[in-house]
Formats: sequence, structure tokens, C-alpha cells
Amino acid sequence: MLEWFRAHPWIAYVLIFVLLTYVYNKVFRARKLPLLKEAVIYLLLALGSLMLLFFQLAGLPIILSLSVAVGLMLTLRLRYFVQERINKGKPTDPGKE
Repeated sequence: MLEWFRAHPWIAYVLIFVLLTYVYNKVFRARKLPLLKEAVIYLLLALGSLMLLFFQLAGLPIILSLSVAVGLMLTLRLRYFVQERINKGKPTDPGKE
């Protein structure tokens, strides 16, 4: 798989940028920023993705690591969703706390 990404660096770059953007939006984004600040953030993410692309092309599993991080984040979201559905169906007992 690393060889395929070496042969297609633009696809690897776009994949790294998309995964990195997802991680940023779900972990580090606390509130909505003004448009110019948002543009600066995404420009820096694009430059960071370029740096990570060089590491990917050097043989480090950057895309795999980001994919695992996103997979764990999606698993956690699914767990919270299921937990919320279970708690919504349970009647609450005001005497127990």
C-alpha cells in the first residue's frame, strides 16, 4: 500500500488533508472562527499535510495512522450515540442518585 501511495502522491496528499481536517474539526475546534482566521487555519493544515506527505513518501505510515485515529473517533461517536439511545429509553427514578 505504501508503494501505491508513492506512485500516486496527489491522492495521498488529498487523503492526508481530508483526514487531518476531520481530526482538527472533531478534536481541536472549540467554536466558529471568523472567515479570515478559518482560512489561515486551513492554509496551515494544507502546509502540514504537505509535510506529512513527505513523511508518507519516506516510508512512514501517516495515512494508516490518521485512518486509525479517525476510526477510533467514529467508534467513540457511535458508542455515545448508542449510549444516548439507551438512556433515552430508560425511565429515570428521582429517588436514586
